[in-house]
Amino acid sequence: MATVTERIQRGVPTFSAEFFPPKDDEGEATLWRTIRDLEPLDPAFVSVTYGAGGSSRDRTVRTTGRIATDTTLTAMAHLTAVDASLDDLRQVIGSYAAAGINNVLAIRGDPPGDKDADWVPHPAGLSYTEELVHMVRRLGDFCCGVAAFPYLHPRSVDEDSDTRFFIQKVKAGAEFAITQMFYDADQFLRMRDRIAAAGCDIPIMPGLMPVTTPKSAERGADFAGAPLPKAMSDRLDPLADDKAAYRDAGIDLCVELSQRMFDEGVTNIHYISMNRSPAVVDVVQRLGIAARPGT
Repeated sequence: MATVTERIQRGVPTFSAEFFPPKDDEGEATLWRTIRDLEPLDPAFVSVTYGAGGSSRDRTVRTTGRIATDTTLTAMAHLTAVDASLDDLRQVIGSYAAAGINNVLAIRGDPPGDKDADWVPHPAGLSYTEELVHMVRRLGDFCCGVAAFPYLHPRSVDEDSDTRFFIQKVKAGAEFAITQMFYDADQFLRMRDRIAAAGCDIPIMPGLMPVTTPKSAERGADFAGAPLPKAMSDRLDPLADDKAAYRDAGIDLCVELSQRMFDEGVTNIHYISMNRSPAVVDVVQRLGIAARPGT
């Protein structure tokens, strides 16, 4: 299987998509319809998250493995240290390797139940992402990525510490990064510039989610950890009672933000799909970065 870094550095703008493991049979059917809709568009890779607090670890392993074996897609697995001993982590990493998965996004993860609670490591586990990255790289031939935070990591006290911790993850073996979701292009660019100024030049991919309903706008702000930019809210809020117009405006905004990212030298954009394909398909087709059927 190709690595994420190989797939995103092909000389043309690319996209990737993020899924979460289904909770039931209906959710699994929806997810696989989405995967089959996106597969012909040739995303650079697709990823499968853990549930809150690492609660869906087994489903994540199964879903990522099935993507790797049953589709033509390049699969990337998420891995967190939440409630996991070293033995647990070795077992998950071994399961990924056995399924032919060689791309892993290593994230320390949020505390279960309350993402804002104090982090408490497993008594026999790890405390920092850099330790997790080092472990992944030591246990197999993995291409490993990490998270980046345009609005700073919630536990970073300032930009200098945020940059320092990020570089530590890269020194441990990370080859690329995907950002926490954001909607403010300038926040991303400031983060990228300060990391580059510190001598670190790994690819950093924006994590974006098309806003198509007022509910998805609320969810997006929660995921990002910051309110939507005023200019974005000013365009969307007056359309709250017109579903079609709201969706069209949300797609327009995502296309505009994506194009800004590509204009600024980004090679790949990672779209949070919420396991549904229409909005992501609309965005990448509008941008002209989706493969044409049969190519």
